[in-house]
This record gives sequence, C-alpha cells and structure tokens, in this order.
Amino acid sequence: MSGSRKSLGEDYLRVTIADFQRMKRLTEKAMDRLEGKDYHWTPNAESNSVAVLIRHLSGNMLSRWTDFMTTDGEKKSRSRDMEFVEEHEDSDALRERWNRGWSCLFETLENLGDEDLNRTVQIRGQAHSVVEAISRQMWHYGSHVGQIIYIVKHRCATDWTTLSIPRGKSEEYFRKGRD
Repeated sequence: MSGSRKSLGEDYLRVTIADFQRMKRLTEKAMDRLEGKDYHWTPNAESNSVAVLIRHLSGNMLSRWTDFMTTDGEKKSRSRDMEFVEEHEDSDALRERWNRGWSCLFETLENLGDEDLNRTVQIRGQAHSVVEAISRQMWHYGSHVGQIIYIVKHRCATDWTTLSIPRGKSEEYFRKGRD
C-alpha cells in the first residue's frame, strides 16, 4: 500500500467540503437569476423569502462554525428569531452576508484533521461528535438551499431553465457523455 493513501477521516472531510461547495455553487447559480427585489419575494405569507433564508443560513453558519471546537454552536450573540424578520437589504449586502457565513464554514472544515472527527462539540448544550455536527449542518443547509432554489424557480416561472439535466433530456445527456 502506498504511504500517500488518505485516511477515511481525511476522505470524509474532503468529500464533505466538496459537497458543501457544490451546494453553495448550485444555490448561487439559481440566485444569479434574481433581480434585487426578487430576493424579498415570497409565494405566500407563510413562506420565507430568499433574503430571510440567506440571513438564517448565514446566522447559523457563523454561530455553528465560529470557535467550533471550543464553544457551543448556538452562540448567545445570535438572534435567531430576528433572522426570520424581513428586512430590505439589497442584493449586494445579502450576497456579502451569504459569503461571510460560507467562508466561516469552509475555514473551519479546512482546518479540521482526522483526529478531530471523534472529538465532541456542543450544539444547544447537547454533545455531538464532530461527524454528527457536520452531518446535522449538511442536512439543515441542504433543506434551506432547496427552499431557495424552489423559490427562485417559482419566481422565474416560465423563464426558469434547469440547473441540471432538463426534463426529458436524460437519455440525450448521457449519450453525449459517452460520445
């Protein structure tokens, strides 16, 4: 066996970072289709806008990933309820907020090592292994980026173009990949 083979933990971190990066890119590809006012649009009174979801995700990321190994992931300085109040930040401010949260997440994950994965961290006073904490956030962020993409798709309506393989085009897509 080669000495350059990565450990399972290193592979896990590499794959996790790549998955979070794909999640961020796909969501940004959708958000690029919005005009400024569209960030604040909701399909109904009970739905969140893209702006609210950006504020919530960023607030969560900054809380969870700042001092990840040494402090509770639910920081006292966080005002979670206020993340869900519609404010009229412009799209540039929202994108800056979005990037700040993701930067915090990526910086933390990139500085973790194999030996950190079985360590324990706290989230809302509950102990989690680092792997459990990462998995919890992957699920949480995935659900919200799915909401963002759906809202953008709804807002774009007939102007929507798919972010992946168009309906009815799977066979063509896979045939092109083999040619």
